[in-house]
Amino acid sequence: MEHLTKLNLGLGTLPLISDAETRSISAENPKGERGGGAKADPEGRGAAAMLGKGWKVRPCITLEPGSTTTLADVEGPGIIQHIWITVHPNAYRDTILRVYWDGEATPSIEVPLGDFFCNGHALRYNVNSLPVCVNPSGGFNSYWPMPFRKHCRITIENQRWEAIGGFFYQITYSLTEVPDSAAYFHAQWRRAVTTRENPDYTILEGIKGRGHYVGTFLAWTQMSNGWWGEGEIKFFMDGDGADPTICGTGTEDYFCGAWCFDGQTYSTPFLGYPLYRKEAGEVPRHGLYRWHVYDPIRFRKDLKVTIQALGWWPNGIYQPLTDDIASVGYWYQTEPHAAFPKMLPIHERFSR
Repeated sequence: MEHLTKLNLGLGTLPLISDAETRSISAENPKGERGGGAKADPEGRGAAAMLGKGWKVRPCITLEPGSTTTLADVEGPGIIQHIWITVHPNAYRDTILRVYWDGEATPSIEVPLGDFFCNGHALRYNVNSLPVCVNPSGGFNSYWPMPFRKHCRITIENQRWEAIGGFFYQITYSLTEVPDSAAYFHAQWRRAVTTRENPDYTILEGIKGRGHYVGTFLAWTQMSNGWWGEGEIKFFMDGDGADPTICGTGTEDYFCGAWCFDGQTYSTPFLGYPLYRKEAGEVPRHGLYRWHVYDPIRFRKDLKVTIQALGWWPNGIYQPLTDDIASVGYWYQTEPHAAFPKMLPIHERFSR
């Protein structure tokens, strides 16, 4: 209970006094310093020019083309508790969010900005879940608890050919002790087009260490007529060979819906299908999430996660599909983590 009190991981700990210190980083206090907010000089600052210091002088920043901006640089121990970001959708696939724990050389989180917050395909839509919320109009929120022991660095890279203005952010964290049993948060993005010969899509593979898998987001582009979600999700862990330890029964089943969703979308605390877009002249696009909060997938040595792209032939036989799928896998694990695959270049991340 003492560890939970320090980390403040749930409503049940809220009445309990803690010695943690809360800090928050934003464009108005970029270092999160005590007494360090609202100090920007209003001279020549547009809307705030007539108001003086302390009156919303620097609420956002501009991401210059080809630049990497450090959003947070924090000495630990501590825990990231809330991240809020909003920006124009042209940043959703064209900027990369990265997070580094304890001075590591490669990031533990490397995801296009929108996909990390379950807004795939560079589209804006609402998500109403417990760890991730997207509120009107494009207010990104993450409540994943992210402990670190020595250091945390959060960056955003603009890979667009032009500047991205109006980038608003707030990162709230606690400076507090972190128990030895606390693992580090990770998130990885992938994208591939499945084939008839190999309709298996890989969400994660090569994960080494001890930890638990906590979430899946899929941005699925449908390239065939009819139902697209007959494929099974599979979790291979701790030395599994060709056969997985955990196997689902269908895509809509994994996201805890049923019978092809009957054309309906939904968004709930732990799972949802918030996007079904089928417009004239466009290919159908889908967005789905599932959070393993009460049912984490625990592994001791290694983990691989796949899902199949399957539909139906007219004769009632499963049809392998050539669909365009992007994903984010979310998990906690001990460090060090295995190397991530190289991030696809910007033109290979464009939505269809």
